[in-house]
Amino acid sequence: MKKFGDLLWGLFFIALGLIIGLNAMGITHINIFFSGWWTLFIIVPCFIGLFKDEEKTGNLIGLAIGSILLASAQGLISIEVFMKLIIPIIFVAIGLSIIFKGVLKSAITEKIKSVNKNNLDSYCATFSEQKVNMNGEEFKGANLEAVFGGVELDLDGAHFSEDRVIYASAIFGGIEIRVPKNVNVKVKSNSIFGGVKNVVSNTNENVPTIYVNASAIFGGVDIK
Repeated sequence: MKKFGDLLWGLFFIALGLIIGLNAMGITHINIFFSGWWTLFIIVPCFIGLFKDEEKTGNLIGLAIGSILLASAQGLISIEVFMKLIIPIIFVAIGLSIIFKGVLKSAITEKIKSVNKNNLDSYCATFSEQKVNMNGEEFKGANLEAVFGGVELDLDGAHFSEDRVIYASAIFGGIEIRVPKNVNVKVKSNSIFGGVKNVVSNTNENVPTIYVNASAIFGGVDIK
């Protein structure tokens, strides 16, 4: 899906370049500065983000708001109607996100339950920062919480004998998880005005997997 998102970005810029070039040559007369053209800076990134990002709630909300702003700029709806629709749009987008994530991530949820171990090490940063380096140690899973703060978990030099699970919660804060190259990462996320980003792309099924159960509320979780 991430590669498809990159393809969409490429096609967008190719189309934009062709339109500008053809207009300059007098072959076409497409007005790219139509009423509400600026809303494309909201609509296009949010639309492509649906294919690139793990967390889609923010993109759904942005896409809906951008589309209504465009309709308002085109005179299709009034600004008063737009203001009345903002709150319902946010709630609908959050509801849809929760429903579809529950269906699509059910396999990961069951795996997390089976991998889960009791008495996981917990690391919490509240209005502070905490850095944890597991170099040379056996990693057995962790609970990470960042509330108006930041947590960094470095697993690059850690040892993995089997699949492990990490619970990560970022509330007005940030969590960064660095993993070694010889593991897979699978993510289950639930975020509201936040995001979970996973750039690990290992596809080797013969290595341990780290399952990350993440939530971000006005915060972010980065896995790399």
